[in-house]
Amino acid sequence: MNLLFLRTQNPLTQNLIVNEKEHNMKIPLSWLKDYIDIDLSVEELARTLTNAGLEVEEITLIGLPRVEGERREFKMDGLSWEPDKIVVAQINEVMPHPNADRLTLCRLDDGTGESVVLTGAPNLYEYKGKGPLPKPLKVAYAKEGARIYDGHQPGQVLTTLKKAKIRGVESSSMVCSEKELGISEEHEGIILLDDDAPTGMPLVDYMGDAVLELSILPNMIRNASVIGVARELSAATGKPLHKPQPELDPNGPSIAGQVSIQIADPTLNPRFVLGLVRGVEPRPSPYKIQRRLRLAGMRPINSIVDATNYIMLATGQPLHAFDYDVLVKRAGGKAPTIITRSAQAGEKLTTLDGAERTLEPVTILVCDTAGSLSLAGVMGGQESEVTDSTRNVLVESASWNFINVRRTTTYLHLSSEAGYRFGRGVHPALAPYAAQLCMACLVEWGGGQMTRDLVDAYPRPVVDPTVELAPKDVIRMLGIAIAPQEIVGILERLGFTCRIQGDTVIAKAPPNRLDIGEGIIGKSDLLEEVARIYGYNRIPTTRMADPLPEAHLRPELTLETSLRHALARLGMQEVINYRLTSPEREKLLYPAGQEPAAPEYIRLKNPLSPERSVMRRSLLASVLDTLEKNARLRDRLAIFEIGPVFEPRADQVLPDEPVKLTMAITGTRLPQAWDRKDTAKFDFYDLKGIVEGMLEQVHAQQVHFVAAGYPSYHPGMCAEVYAGETRLGVIGELHPLVKERYDFMAPPVMAAEFDVKALLAATTSHYDTSGVSTFPPVLEDIALIVDESVPADQVERLIRQTGGKLLADVRLFDVFRSELIGAGKKSLAYSLTYQAPDRTLNDQEASQLRGRIVRRLEIELGAKLRSN
Repeated sequence: MNLLFLRTQNPLTQNLIVNEKEHNMKIPLSWLKDYIDIDLSVEELARTLTNAGLEVEEITLIGLPRVEGERREFKMDGLSWEPDKIVVAQINEVMPHPNADRLTLCRLDDGTGESVVLTGAPNLYEYKGKGPLPKPLKVAYAKEGARIYDGHQPGQVLTTLKKAKIRGVESSSMVCSEKELGISEEHEGIILLDDDAPTGMPLVDYMGDAVLELSILPNMIRNASVIGVARELSAATGKPLHKPQPELDPNGPSIAGQVSIQIADPTLNPRFVLGLVRGVEPRPSPYKIQRRLRLAGMRPINSIVDATNYIMLATGQPLHAFDYDVLVKRAGGKAPTIITRSAQAGEKLTTLDGAERTLEPVTILVCDTAGSLSLAGVMGGQESEVTDSTRNVLVESASWNFINVRRTTTYLHLSSEAGYRFGRGVHPALAPYAAQLCMACLVEWGGGQMTRDLVDAYPRPVVDPTVELAPKDVIRMLGIAIAPQEIVGILERLGFTCRIQGDTVIAKAPPNRLDIGEGIIGKSDLLEEVARIYGYNRIPTTRMADPLPEAHLRPELTLETSLRHALARLGMQEVINYRLTSPEREKLLYPAGQEPAAPEYIRLKNPLSPERSVMRRSLLASVLDTLEKNARLRDRLAIFEIGPVFEPRADQVLPDEPVKLTMAITGTRLPQAWDRKDTAKFDFYDLKGIVEGMLEQVHAQQVHFVAAGYPSYHPGMCAEVYAGETRLGVIGELHPLVKERYDFMAPPVMAAEFDVKALLAATTSHYDTSGVSTFPPVLEDIALIVDESVPADQVERLIRQTGGKLLADVRLFDVFRSELIGAGKKSLAYSLTYQAPDRTLNDQEASQLRGRIVRRLEIELGAKLRSN
């Protein structure tokens, strides 16, 4: 049995093909500005990123005004906040409503003075009736006349604030939820801003934002992070990158003796880093952090979970937080040991989404001595998750074999942000960096104290490749000359370490890139980086200076094109089917109970579905599947496919892949129309005519048909097609018992199968042609009585051979059987056309030619000229 992995051709990546597609990431502009100074307009920024290979698909404005008259290249939506009507305000006291328990009155200061504002926000209930607040609550405040979204309507419905009386209290303004301002769909409570929000400042100046939705290609996973996008922007604009530099607390306790790591297979888990923060309180994160997470498409939970998600989005390194006390309890009160290993067949784990999952050895687990804790690189386990009672947090930051992660997500049908990133390759160098950033966030947002060191197991260090790039390489592959100093500037802004030796640039890949190869592949990778940052639009169009290479035609491809054109001219439609199928579908080609022994197949080791588990051995099965799916939708179908089948060979690793041509027709002979009432159905001779027309157009020589029998075809309505002595294929009507196994309608189905290699041997690119004769033809009909066993094709061949160049055409137009001509006999009537290219034939010449034909048929076949 042959087992086949589907892989890309790049030996450096060897990615399994698992729904490889783009991934969209939402980047808030305010977050991007933390890492790079931006003085471009939103559209200029989007244009710059798109030109650098990070395609901006959509822009959502959060409060920012649109610039009128600017050229629109990107889809742009969002609500603009009017500076004089939507501002930062502070609530000084929350008072009960005199006529409604679920409403409150707020004494509010918007920077111009105090007023009383009515609201029903449930997150203010805890402050109601407690007098002046010890610390004002900062809120987003919309004044009378402001345009906002209606928080009680589904979708985004604009409304204008007007004076109204609610339960006896007049109201003309309101404090806003995120939905009302277009930030998110959250509308249960009002926004409670951070304490540093300046009262009276226009809200657009304080937190106006824009969200860029970027299409991240699979080979650019390094940019699935805010810092990654900022690095690309830095390279494109020359602005410096402000990358945060975390530090561990030098006064914190040591993690030594608190936890240990065991890695069973370093090829699956190259690096594993742990940090510990004690005394954390899982309280709500600062509003700025919550808002950024929502804008990026993630739901805030608490300061611990938010820290792991925030740092993942910032750096591209997924993290996981364990409740350290749970791990200690599982270890019997001792310091826990974290173990990474392959799952055992049938092992179970309940993940954070509450689903119990049955695992296979393809899955890598993070465990302790008591059992499994999480799916490595994909999702955490429920037992050790962070809860409201968590106080001590163990932060995991690791790297995983990306092929294994993708197999796990495919096998378990489980997708996650972590799985998406790890499944495309995250550099191990990011692990300690992200762990320190996360620990700093935990301390800042939830209190506590971090350890002064980390546990870092790195048994399989990654060696970043070094690539040499000479000026001649740039000219040869990009067509322009770029100075070595400019190349170094571009690469260093992307994080490469560079030096110039002579005029050659020697660049070492940065510790966040796994996509840079070595040798000639590495040069191509570097040149791609140089070209996109330099600007494809700056590379001039030039004419080719070198001579065109000599063309080497491939006759088989030329023939395939000729066959496609010929069949299209004959009214056939080409289809392209999956090359993956199942043995059960191919068994349908045989009457029930007559299936042959199961042949060997090329089987996929990682099929996406049972219906696509093997490589096809029959093109007819693929074509009939398409015919079955469309037969009930159309009255007439005439389709064909040209493609390979896959036949395993015991003496070689790869299978044979002979190319086949298969066609099938069913339904009415002519397309239906209002002025056409003909409902005649396709029959065997319609398909025979299509085949003859196709072979004539590709100049196949000495074509003839021989009666045959095949299990898939109707007995007596099947023939093999020959060109001379070469068998080309088989045509016929589908066997009724085979037709019953498909969901076809009433009309019969005709099919034909050809070997394209045999067709190639039967055709020629050099053939004789002759001009059209200007002399009139002599037309004559003859009827011959022959034995029933004599094929009409054999009679026609003898007629043509005997008639020679003066016989222009032969056509059988009648077959007659009767006792009048004798039992076991039949009469074949032919229409003969005599014509000479240089003269008009007289009656004597035509009579002599007719006599020679009749005499030869009489001698070789015992034919008699029919007289009545």
